[in-house]
Amino acid sequence: MSPIALLAPILSLLFPSHRPGPPEGPEVLVGVARVDVTPEGPIRLTGYGNRATESDGVTHPLWAKALAIGGDEGEGPAVLITVDNLGISDAITSEIADRLADATGLPRDRLAICASHTHSAPALTDVAPFIFAEAPPQDQQARIDRYTARLTDQLAEVARAALEARRPGHLSWAVGSVGFAANRRVLRDGTWSGFGVSPDAPVDHSLPVLRVADPDGTTRAVLASYACHCTTLSGDFNAICGDWAGFAQEDIERDHPGAVALIAIGCGADANPEPRGELSQAKAHGRSLARAVSSVLKRPMTPISGVTRAGLARVDLPFADLPSRADWEVKAGLEDQEGRRARSMLALLDRGDAIPTALEGYPVQVWAFGDDLAMVFLAGEVVVDYAVHLRRVADPARLWINAYSNDAPCYIASDRLLGEGGYEVDSSMIYYGQPTRFAPGVEGRVVDAVLELIPAAFRAEPGGER
Repeated sequence: MSPIALLAPILSLLFPSHRPGPPEGPEVLVGVARVDVTPEGPIRLTGYGNRATESDGVTHPLWAKALAIGGDEGEGPAVLITVDNLGISDAITSEIADRLADATGLPRDRLAICASHTHSAPALTDVAPFIFAEAPPQDQQARIDRYTARLTDQLAEVARAALEARRPGHLSWAVGSVGFAANRRVLRDGTWSGFGVSPDAPVDHSLPVLRVADPDGTTRAVLASYACHCTTLSGDFNAICGDWAGFAQEDIERDHPGAVALIAIGCGADANPEPRGELSQAKAHGRSLARAVSSVLKRPMTPISGVTRAGLARVDLPFADLPSRADWEVKAGLEDQEGRRARSMLALLDRGDAIPTALEGYPVQVWAFGDDLAMVFLAGEVVVDYAVHLRRVADPARLWINAYSNDAPCYIASDRLLGEGGYEVDSSMIYYGQPTRFAPGVEGRVVDAVLELIPAAFRAEPGGER
């Protein structure tokens, strides 16, 4: 058995966690594993475009962790991976899915990968490819490519280790809350005017928590998700760090010895942690989330089964009208990220290729745990309006929404934000290499795709709300 697979049970024996009593609900085979994915040396960090040098140390290690749920009978198990990075590309997810399918027979719709969106992790090949004004020098890009390949290997390894580590357990879930996320979009006369704090704008403070318990009640693993950017630390910070999500994992594991903590991110692309800017604040936010998790674990939680139904759809999200060649030629002279993108678009045209008119194959995924929980996975930087919309058309008491999952194509703006403009709508698309903003209506396409996948028992009545 893999050393990674053996880690969690050994820790459980050495440090028995709090035992609230024998768990209720059906017995489910569950495995958990983790692997340290901290780079071995200096590397360019992603998330902020102002960093011009490679990292200058490790403040906090980075982790990939996996939860394997269910036995091999029926539809088979499901595997959820969390990783401390800005985002994971569709190419990486597909490569891991192919390896797991070959090695274990795991279907693609039963694999989900969630990134913490820390802005203090290594750049990955083809993720936010224009985050820097200048392309990294050849030697730096080679280190990025090697780390990407190594991380891909580690993600496949940790998934296999979790599958190998499966043993009887019990699943339960509940929702708490934590309050450090703040909507960051400041408006003036209905139009985006900059970043700040908008106390009256929507923000999602819910904290869904999944607990994996051993038959004796020991907490073996905890998965929690919070809708907030992982950006307590600014671009002036140039060391490896998991930010608040990394510190939250560390604190949850300290509070519940022997347990493995996994953190995913909800629809928080337009929310920042507040206050922010200092390492001490990242630690404080992580601590506040860990305390909220402990509070949830002390309350009654709803027992659930394993993943009884899984689905994955791909939907095309149309762009607005594309810039003309003349527009690209004007911008190509700029010595910044916008200039790099323009030169890339001109290179496409010069090869005789067409600039895409839509983001093709945007992945939408849903797992159903019986009739007790529907877990949604949306790709990219999804803004809060999607959570609001989905909770209007599906039962909010049985809905869990993760963003930053399976791919990192760009921000996924809502119809409201498209009307307001600003960073999440327009300029952010430059860093991801997309040609322009989305056309109105992408929100409905994504929500419709979720509703096509979600079992009927979770949907609101036609024309109304639950």
